[in-house]
Amino acid sequence: MAGGAFSTSTGGLPNSRLSPLPPEPADFYDRGATIDIPLDTAGSGYQDLKRKERELQAKEAELKKREQEVRRKEEALARAGVTIEEKNWPPFLPIIHHDIANEIPIHLQRLQYVAFTTFLGMVLCLFWNIIAVTTAWIKGEGVKIWFLALIYFISGAPGAYFLWYRPLYRAFRTDSAIRFGWFFLFYLVTPYRLLHHRCSCSPNSIQRKFSRGYIGSN
Repeated sequence: MAGGAFSTSTGGLPNSRLSPLPPEPADFYDRGATIDIPLDTAGSGYQDLKRKERELQAKEAELKKREQEVRRKEEALARAGVTIEEKNWPPFLPIIHHDIANEIPIHLQRLQYVAFTTFLGMVLCLFWNIIAVTTAWIKGEGVKIWFLALIYFISGAPGAYFLWYRPLYRAFRTDSAIRFGWFFLFYLVTPYRLLHHRCSCSPNSIQRKFSRGYIGSN
């Protein structure tokens, strides 16, 4: 009992020691080393991934091919002097390309705006003509003049745009003498057409009644 509770006697058991650990490899702490993790290459999941990868690569190649084709067409059109016009007017229903501020030279923009106002005014007059002859038709006049007014509106608005307004727009944009000549030719014809419509297409009775305030007085 010598030493009491602090005795270090092993009670007759043989003195045992732990065996030393094996030495660590030299690259044990190399965090940049790659670790090969075996994949289940024969499984269905791996095959699906490879199939999707091939599909994505095929789509990417197709998109690149289309992009190159579009770029080649744009370059060919640019070399030929053809301008691709994006429809942007009117904003709520784009049907024509119209961008005076960015395409027309600054010193010509005022004239172009005057021409555009003239074009819109003519379209408004043709539309008002339909309203006027419709009122006359309701009040007992013939239907012939209504059809004539409708024909003039359907043909006059797009005709004015394609025959003189767009040539003037492109003439200002490209400084083309041919387009200027085209504009002057058809722009001078427009007043004659309007006078002919006024003098020969409308019945004399309707002309007299409108001149005396037919709509407002009846």
